[in-house]
Amino acid sequence: MSTTIRAEALPAHKLTLRQRLDLGSGVFPYFLVAPTIIIIALVAAYPIIDSVRLSLLNNPLIPTGSTFVGLRNYIQVIGDPAFRSSVGVTIVFSVASVALETIVGFGVALLMNKAFPGRGLVRTAILIPFAFPTIVSAQIWTLMLNAQNGVLTDLFQSLHLLAPGDSLLRTTNGVVLAAVMIDVWKTTPFMALLLLAGLQVIPSELYEAAGVDGSNRWQQFWLITFPLLRSALFIALLFRLLDALRAFDLFYILTGGGREIQTMALYSYANMFVGTTFDFAPGVAAAVILFIICAVVGIVTVSLSRISQN
Repeated sequence: MSTTIRAEALPAHKLTLRQRLDLGSGVFPYFLVAPTIIIIALVAAYPIIDSVRLSLLNNPLIPTGSTFVGLRNYIQVIGDPAFRSSVGVTIVFSVASVALETIVGFGVALLMNKAFPGRGLVRTAILIPFAFPTIVSAQIWTLMLNAQNGVLTDLFQSLHLLAPGDSLLRTTNGVVLAAVMIDVWKTTPFMALLLLAGLQVIPSELYEAAGVDGSNRWQQFWLITFPLLRSALFIALLFRLLDALRAFDLFYILTGGGREIQTMALYSYANMFVGTTFDFAPGVAAAVILFIICAVVGIVTVSLSRISQN
């Protein structure tokens, strides 16, 4: 009895800050990520929301003249043949470049995953194209594709792929082809390294067991390598698709900022900042459409990744 009375007389244990925040309901983790959420809201969410607001106004830069016009800017942009052309250029460039980068990067990753003399040097060397800024890479390739004295232009003309005096940068298809070549050259190392990271976490015991069971290399690839690499592959595709869809600087250098051949990002920039009018609401609307497309691509890719894991 005396022990019970003595225990009841003791003061209650003082709760720590973490215990007061947690309270058994899991609040503490949210408290830890709150600063990150606030920063993301300030630097990402607010500009997106404000862009949507501006796209619904007429003359948004003039406080006294801006009026709500609803979806008129979106209708104007969608009805513009230049915008529809930019959508086609963006889709063709994104699909072609990402597909080639994935195939070539997959092959490079498989080769670098093997043990051979100088493997470390090779891994470092393939990063050189990726280390160049896109503007620098585009400028170098523009010089090589120059119609007068470009090295690649002379090569294509000698192979009769181009007429004398012609250049890839004079037609829409030629510019897209040149952009795909540059992007594949520059970004394939990025894809290869992401896939190589996925390959290196696959246990070698699986291949040894499969070899004991009599499976060949092709069967090991389809039954072991590819299924276990799908998560890394989807991550690589997500990064590259989003990056390709917002292509701007590459096409800006190749075309000199011209309006004849544009991606969606270049079309948005040209409408907002190039010209004599300050009414850039249609350009903001084009940027919002590009954001929606990127969001849909991201959601679909993540959903497919989760389905493949189940």
